Amino acid sequence: MFVKEVTVENKVGLHARPATFFIQKANEFKSSIWVEKEERRVNAKSLLGVLSLGIVGGTTIRIIADGVDEQAAVEGLIKLVNSGFAE
Repeated sequence: MFVKEVTVENKVGLHARPATFFIQKANEFKSSIWVEKEERRVNAKSLLGVLSLGIVGGTTIRIIADGVDEQAAVEGLIKLVNSGFAE
């Protein structure tokens, strides 16, 4: 299992468009991936799950992966979050 925290810096957070990019990226990996905000954990490959967290700008989330490409999955998603989703 590989875990890292990242702060979502873009103003609007993970609304529909950035969340879609996030899920598409998560689906590139074989590992099971979760996103955690406070005490809630959801499947990072589920649009409704990610949207249900209500992640706004300035929120710190944990990205957790477990599987053959867990480190690459977490690092790839953190890179996407840090890019601001090109917004």
